[in-house]
Amino acid sequence: MDPKEATGKENMVTKKKNLAFLRSRLYMLERRKTDTVVDSSVSGDHSGTLRRSQSDRTEYNQKLQEKMTPQGECSVAETLTSEEEHQMKRMMAKREKIIKELIQTEKDYLNDLELCVREVVQPLRNKKIDRLDVDSLFSNIESVHQISAKLLSLLEEATTDVEPAMQVIGEVFLQIKGPLEDIYKIYCYQHDEARSILESYEKEEELKEHLSHCIQSLK
Repeated sequence: MDPKEATGKENMVTKKKNLAFLRSRLYMLERRKTDTVVDSSVSGDHSGTLRRSQSDRTEYNQKLQEKMTPQGECSVAETLTSEEEHQMKRMMAKREKIIKELIQTEKDYLNDLELCVREVVQPLRNKKIDRLDVDSLFSNIESVHQISAKLLSLLEEATTDVEPAMQVIGEVFLQIKGPLEDIYKIYCYQHDEARSILESYEKEEELKEHLSHCIQSLK
């Protein structure tokens, strides 16, 4: 290695050591400035100098910062607090609205199911029409109607006479999760087949007429 190059590296190492030493000294000096606080009101300490604990220093710094903080910044903090409160109220109002819309949607859906069962499924079953398989066409729609009525009942029970902020509907879905999945698995699995059957029935005038009559009764 070139002697000049070696000397240069040694100088760099020395400078780094000196810099680290100076930093540590500056840190200790700043530490002493904050550690030692003049307080002439302490009884039994005639020198007027008191070395505070970490918690005391923290409290002192906080009080000092409060004294040095302009009044404008305090008003900004109060404004932020009121804005947060306003935002919370908006979120709770939105939550209340979502729960109401969810329950209303379930009511409308249950009403449609009741109409379908009463005006279409049951009349077709009572007619006992040849070549018209009601069970294959409508699958387990009565079970869907029953589980939907149960879901709505639980939702209403969880929200009636309960303050909006205290309404908890997640537990309702967890409670009914198993039966809901079992019933809709069957309904969804047979949906494509039911649609194919309906298309084939619409090609036969007699069956199409029976179906159209039921649909008209819905209207």
